[in-house]
Amino acid sequence: MQILPASLPGVLVFRPTPHRDDRGLFVRTFDLALAREQGLPEFVQDSQSRSRLGTIRGLHGRSAAGEAKLVRCARGAVHDVLVDARPDSPMFGRHEVFRLDDETFDQLFVPPGLLHGFQALTETSDVCYRIDRPHDPAEDLAVRFDDPDLDIRWPLPVTAMSERDRAAGSWRAVRDRL
Repeated sequence: MQILPASLPGVLVFRPTPHRDDRGLFVRTFDLALAREQGLPEFVQDSQSRSRLGTIRGLHGRSAAGEAKLVRCARGAVHDVLVDARPDSPMFGRHEVFRLDDETFDQLFVPPGLLHGFQALTETSDVCYRIDRPHDPAEDLAVRFDDPDLDIRWPLPVTAMSERDRAAGSWRAVRDRL
């Protein structure tokens, strides 16, 4: 498995090597020894979402100590976006885009302090999250996917989104609370 640094500090791309043959494929999606070598935290919760083509989820984050996660697309493909929301980061307010899919099996390690969101690029997209602490709704942060200050380009028209995401605040309002 290759481990590649991204542009945003602390973000890592884990790129496994799928073994393909006439039966299909086999791929290791997690290796505790590699995670520990990279200084990743212990993960305590696994979650999965399923989205249809064009759906946007996010941009979500956590206040207080934040939340570290390992994100992968187990089925389909997504346009994945991270926004650096760490006030002391040299990349504060900048975003980076990744394609996660069920062909390359790339995974993202997202350190605490980043906002995360994605858009489903296929009819069905399953995204799996390995999270380092239990969810506390009181710490939820949400920023509009189309905030003009972030200027994120989404590849498809939006077909669905939660009421929470529709009502999300601006980057400026969240930034002032950090």
